Amino acid sequence: MKTKKSLMTCLLSIGLMAGSATSHAASWCEAGKPVKFAGLNWESGMLLTDVLQIVLKDGYGCEIDTLPGNSITMENALSSNDIQVLAEEWVGRSEVWNKAADNGKVVGVGAPIIGATEGWYVPRYLVEGDVKRNLKPKAPELKNIVDLNKYAQLFKDPEEPNKGRFYNCPAGWTCELENSEMLKSYGLEASYTNFRPGTGPALDAAVLSSYKRGEPIVFYYWSPTPLMGQVDLVKLEEKPGVDKKISIKVGLSSVFHEQAPELVAVLEKVNLPIDLLNQNLARMTKEHIDSPKLARIFFKEHPEIWHAWVSEAAAKKIDATL
Repeated sequence: MKTKKSLMTCLLSIGLMAGSATSHAASWCEAGKPVKFAGLNWESGMLLTDVLQIVLKDGYGCEIDTLPGNSITMENALSSNDIQVLAEEWVGRSEVWNKAADNGKVVGVGAPIIGATEGWYVPRYLVEGDVKRNLKPKAPELKNIVDLNKYAQLFKDPEEPNKGRFYNCPAGWTCELENSEMLKSYGLEASYTNFRPGTGPALDAAVLSSYKRGEPIVFYYWSPTPLMGQVDLVKLEEKPGVDKKISIKVGLSSVFHEQAPELVAVLEKVNLPIDLLNQNLARMTKEHIDSPKLARIFFKEHPEIWHAWVSEAAAKKIDATL
């Protein structure tokens, strides 16, 4: 009897532990703790954030909150669990992220965007000309970033006319630091000013303004974005052997990753097909639709995509809100 009693006690204990582990999966939101998101300030990041917030709020009953800031600030906040989710993390690019990941403070999950690109660009008419616009090629030999050394005067900076102007990312974005290092490594620092627009829209405005006037401009840009569908660009090649593999993850604080496994399992499945994403971002600009509204439109128009991310019960709850 004693042996049977001990066995029963042991089995009961194991059962309670298993039950505890199961209930623990959703305890983050059940306990009323909000899931705090990074308030990203570029179009794809904003849309992806809104999509994830709808999933967690409407599908799984979570309270959500958003903390605005630039990407580096948000990565620091993620590592200290001041926020729990950064919807579009370009893994491996930021020293802040790399250090936090090495120390086990942040975790990247899933693949919300596949096929993203980035680089330094110039308008195609500079290299090839444009017969329709009566534009002759002004830089026919411009193919590589290193070639910019002989074209500094073509990209003359209005504030420092003895130098060219390179349009970097806004200060505080991870790409701004990387581009600044590239200016040094390609020997361009002495011949180009490192111009940092105040915001993403300011960078867009500079590119579109120059493009419409057929003027020279060299700048960093990336996809998915609305702008890539509006202009015809040439991506400048980097040094031989440089292979930048872009990996975009949903960035999570390790605390959230450990304490909300049921939600993590959902976030791991999220993926927005890049062609559809680019179409939606272009629509955002063309039709002047804000990101939260566009996210709702996505859920209405593409249940075949997002139903695969969530449980059947969650899908019904989200459908009911639409």
